[in-house]
Amino acid sequence: MIGTIINAAAIIAGGILGLILNNKLPKKYIAVFFQVIGIFTLLLGFSMGLKTEKPLLLVFSLILGALVGTAINLQSIVEGWGDKIKTRFNLKGDKFSEGMVVAFLMYCMGSLTILGAIEEGTGGEPKLFYVKSLMDGFSSIALASSLGFGVLFSIVPLIIYQGGLTFLASLIGESLTPLMIGELSAVGGVLLIGLGLNILDIKKIDVLNILPALLFIIPLVYLFG
Repeated sequence: MIGTIINAAAIIAGGILGLILNNKLPKKYIAVFFQVIGIFTLLLGFSMGLKTEKPLLLVFSLILGALVGTAINLQSIVEGWGDKIKTRFNLKGDKFSEGMVVAFLMYCMGSLTILGAIEEGTGGEPKLFYVKSLMDGFSSIALASSLGFGVLFSIVPLIIYQGGLTFLASLIGESLTPLMIGELSAVGGVLLIGLGLNILDIKKIDVLNILPALLFIIPLVYLFG
């Protein structure tokens, strides 16, 4: 878990710097940053999603994930949790939940997260997480400057997800094939596309309700890939 802890610390450090910039920059610059983040999220999502080698399994996992996520209304649960944190700490701004979700998905949906978890989970030095920490730290500056405090609280789901992957990798890391890792990353790419559409106000998509697709893709690839 050392790599994940360092990753979280880098996000907090970058996020604090971003919040300082948020208070000093005119709103027109914050709006431009927000648009750039949306465009970059779309670019990142398409680049990841188009690398799938099993599009039918990808679609099937997304359908299953959306059914499960909608059934438990995961979007409302997370947003409600975010609103409670915002109220509890008397935080300002209307983008707290969005900032937390956007940051978490951007930090955790790439293949670097999976490969880093496998590296550390199988006993290696978390070098990939060190690289990821540097990247996420700089990213959090831009994210926090436009989305506010929610970016800092994204470390909570990040620790749960990334730490959980590391623990899972310690159990079955050697069983994960490059195809499984690639398809898991492709599912993350599709989620990022939906996120980018939300950020740019093109279309409202409950991305969190599709998040359980990440749980289905590896078993599907194992059975049918």
